[in-house]
Amino acid sequence: MASWDIQPQGVQGQLKVVGTHAEDLGDALTTLLADLREAAGAAGTAVPGSQAATVPHGPVMPAPTLKGPTGTPVLSQTSTGPVAAALVQYAAHRNPDFKAMADRCQAAVLGAAKATNEYVQGDLEAAKNAQNAARNVQVDALKDFGGKQR
Repeated sequence: MASWDIQPQGVQGQLKVVGTHAEDLGDALTTLLADLREAAGAAGTAVPGSQAATVPHGPVMPAPTLKGPTGTPVLSQTSTGPVAAALVQYAAHRNPDFKAMADRCQAAVLGAAKATNEYVQGDLEAAKNAQNAARNVQVDALKDFGGKQR
């Protein structure tokens, strides 16, 4: 990095825009995971008819009508079908990607804010360190700076 020429007000405006988009991304990922959960629950099973949900019974089991706080049977054992299993596997496989997106967004915003603040204070070495921490997605190194943590 040979020289710096930063307009702090411009950076602040862009950070607000990027922060809004990052929150939108977080909301979209939350919605995606909720929709995957809902789809997995509604996907059905490969078990025919009444065998899909069986209530354990026997001499030591309580009556099969025992209900939980949500009105669903406490002791029901619902079978999971192949579609639900695939959705769960997909979400588990993609979870590191989702976390990486969130970490990269957070590092970029915090790094730009910290580098700009250090630049304004005249500490170009600290600004360079903040920029490098953001580039290397070292979120922990940037968190002490502050900002909104999600």
